[in-house]
Amino acid sequence: MAKTIYVLNGPNLNLLGTREPQIYGRAQLKDVEALCRKTAKNHKLDIDFRQSNLEGEIVNWIQEAGAKKAAGIVLNPAGYTTTSVAIVDALKAVKVPAIEVHISNIHAREEFRRHSMISPAVQAVICGCGIHGYALAISALAVLTGKSKG
Repeated sequence: MAKTIYVLNGPNLNLLGTREPQIYGRAQLKDVEALCRKTAKNHKLDIDFRQSNLEGEIVNWIQEAGAKKAAGIVLNPAGYTTTSVAIVDALKAVKVPAIEVHISNIHAREEFRRHSMISPAVQAVICGCGIHGYALAISALAVLTGKSKG
């Protein structure tokens, strides 16, 4: 039976492809979802792909992933990276491995973006790889959960 990875996307990622394409590229969120599904299928994993501009909804999804014993969480917290104690607390409360993903290299951007509140609550951080960071995160979770095909 395949295990599920929750791929959770934070605020403004619904605008991917049109919002600051010089930073985030031209791929749209539907392209990210297709990449995630293809990568997960290669590892015999399922994807539950979601996006919200609402912090509380993301917290609820993290808790749901824990309750459903998901194989892992790939989280792009976007604008909540630097501000969300609630998301950090939810990640710490569930027993689900999580990887933080950022399309851009947050460490090469404005000073306020360089500190992630989320990072201490996850197993790994991938940033600056464009949308391919999502595929890397899914592959890493496959290794962490013993679902890697290689």
